[in-house]
Amino acid sequence: MAFTDYLNFKGLGEDFKSRNFSIYGQWIAIINIFFCLALGIANIFHFSLVIIFSIISIVQGLVVVFVEVPFLLKICPMSANFIEFINRFKQNWPRAGFYAGMALVQWLSLIVQTTSLIVVAVLFTLSAGCYAYAALAHQEFRNSNVVGDFDVEALPAEAVVRNIL
Repeated sequence: MAFTDYLNFKGLGEDFKSRNFSIYGQWIAIINIFFCLALGIANIFHFSLVIIFSIISIVQGLVVVFVEVPFLLKICPMSANFIEFINRFKQNWPRAGFYAGMALVQWLSLIVQTTSLIVVAVLFTLSAGCYAYAALAHQEFRNSNVVGDFDVEALPAEAVVRNIL
């Protein structure tokens, strides 16, 4: 089995037609990963306290990768504490709070200087809003259909790496 066996690009259309806001929040967060990394690197060259928020943005992007793409926890060797922390966000309310906190940190960067990190703050806010709406509407927490339906928790780490590669 190859990595492409775990991706179902036909599921992308199903995701957007599902009207499940937890999926919308997940897609916004996945898009925001790229913005966190790119804008974090771009703003790190400021000669002010924005450097701190740039580094935080890069770290946020890396953490969101593990929250939204859970099979990476099996591939990458991580501490048990980090895995336990990431596993706390498997429902709509915890993810809404997680993204609201991440958004707040980036909104605070505006106190120092207005930069392109506002895009990261807006996208984190939108993701938090989607997850909060899903929770308020009592929609079940779902992951995207693009990622395969295999159960990562049931596989040992070696099997995940072998099957993905």
